Amino acid sequence: MARFEIKDNFYLDGKPYKIISGAIHYFRTVPEYWRDRLEKCKAMGCNTVETYVPWNMHEPQKGTFCFDGILDIEKFIKLAEELGLYVIIRPSPYICAEWEFGGLPAWLLKEDGMQFRVSYSPFLQAVEEYYSVLIPKLVPYQIECGGNVIMMQVENEYGYYANDKAYMESIKDMMRKYGVTVPLVTSDGPYPESLNGGCMDGVLPTGNFGSRTEERFKVLEQYTKGGPLMCTEFWVGWFDHWGNGGHMRGNLEESVKDLDKMLELGHVNIYMFEGGTNFGFMNGSNYYDELTPDVTSYDYDAVLTEDGQITEKYCRYREVVAKYADIPEVTFSTKIERKAYGELEVKEKVSLFSVLEDLSSPIEDVQPKSMERLGQSYGYILYHSTLDTEENMEKIRLWQANDRANIFVGQKPVLTLYDLELQKEHEVKVSFEQGEALDILVENMGRVNFGPRLAHQRKGIDQCVQINGHMHNNWLQYPLPLDNVNKLDFNKAYVENTPSFYKFTFEVTQKGDTFLDFEGWGKGCVFVNGFNIGRFWEIGPQKRLYIPAPLLKFGMNEIIVFETEGKVRDTIVLRDEPDVG
Repeated sequence: MARFEIKDNFYLDGKPYKIISGAIHYFRTVPEYWRDRLEKCKAMGCNTVETYVPWNMHEPQKGTFCFDGILDIEKFIKLAEELGLYVIIRPSPYICAEWEFGGLPAWLLKEDGMQFRVSYSPFLQAVEEYYSVLIPKLVPYQIECGGNVIMMQVENEYGYYANDKAYMESIKDMMRKYGVTVPLVTSDGPYPESLNGGCMDGVLPTGNFGSRTEERFKVLEQYTKGGPLMCTEFWVGWFDHWGNGGHMRGNLEESVKDLDKMLELGHVNIYMFEGGTNFGFMNGSNYYDELTPDVTSYDYDAVLTEDGQITEKYCRYREVVAKYADIPEVTFSTKIERKAYGELEVKEKVSLFSVLEDLSSPIEDVQPKSMERLGQSYGYILYHSTLDTEENMEKIRLWQANDRANIFVGQKPVLTLYDLELQKEHEVKVSFEQGEALDILVENMGRVNFGPRLAHQRKGIDQCVQINGHMHNNWLQYPLPLDNVNKLDFNKAYVENTPSFYKFTFEVTQKGDTFLDFEGWGKGCVFVNGFNIGRFWEIGPQKRLYIPAPLLKFGMNEIIVFETEGKVRDTIVLRDEPDVG
């Protein structure tokens, strides 16, 4: 059997092997396009492909596992093998990746006091239960078993987070216990402080960075003990967050020079070769001074665009790679076209308040509970009560609430609170008759995926609602993961300026990738034939949502737009090009 070893260099069957890898996240690209993206990776001169593994997708509920469709990692590995590509897998519990909660499953938050990524027994137990299912699926594809997986990662940028060496050893031991035999790596920021915290004995340290290659490698060299130098995440661009003012773009000329130096001195994994899409509610967030949730597109200014188009960056990188490796001839086997289906007029619409019982079964409680305590992970949650003892509403505060709340009295909008605004009391002037409905729709905008705030990511309202200085009790809570929009009854009432669903239909005789232009719409998410393609928000920078052709079907197709602000129009437009801002 073949062997892959780490000594003073990487060796494949005893011969030096230069890793030229591209990052493609299988879970961010529809499986019908995996072959296309892998072929383009090979055609640029890459000999390896790298991917994270998102725990939250593979174990969406504790003890319930999913490995089919867009999550069929075995199929992805086998496709790479067919094309002669080796694979680096990063199956650590935490992946960051600008992904919801850094890939950690939200159900971990149900337990008070849960501690993440340290030697905390309940967390390690949950990881082991996950690994006992995941790792045996990967083991047969290791190179020693006749497969194409050459390396795996123990943890991800751990030195940025903590320095619990015992925890790192526990993760490594679990991987070995369940059959991992290939060499292991860690990847950290190229700084002594980060590497000191993230390195471990018997595991090759690698770096994550996007510039100043020579300087970064000199730091890394102090930790590799004579081993090879590798940048496991060569950042070729960056991600966008809502309201950041424009699409982030890398400096191409500097990036080309850095790639050249990287291949001269060592090895590379290009992050991202193709970024893909944060479908559904899977975008992550960062939090420094304020919440900055990432947009739906993970274009990343990558080597391929979100929809897999070859860029100038691709061509320039291929010229660099050609200095270090032969560029193979590859025929692209997947026919991919962009198509404009034009303007669509709304066919039906219905208010969320009218269809609550169709979409959710209410949970009654004296005090509101967070999503996680109610067994919900993603989407929205609506808290409903009646104002029976209040004479009016002058002040309101939501305690322990995240991330964005639309407040209604008598189904009329009163106040919208976002992030920091949720942490304080607000003055309002609302008069009403006793018994009037109070509704609070809270959206999980994407859990933070980096730093100590991982422990504070419960969504919804986790303590109480205070009105005029007193706690208001007795709530019906409607979890709204919106994974069942097929249950919508559009014959029910529509009320303007309330959160509502809008149905559009269009006929397809020729399938093509298309882009939904949501100009004139406020905020919400979109379902194409029942598949959640992601969020939209008028503040940009993203202006259109990508719809891959495989999500369409010949004949009649359905688009449902859920909009929460009451800012809508009678049409949407399906265009043949993106507008990422």
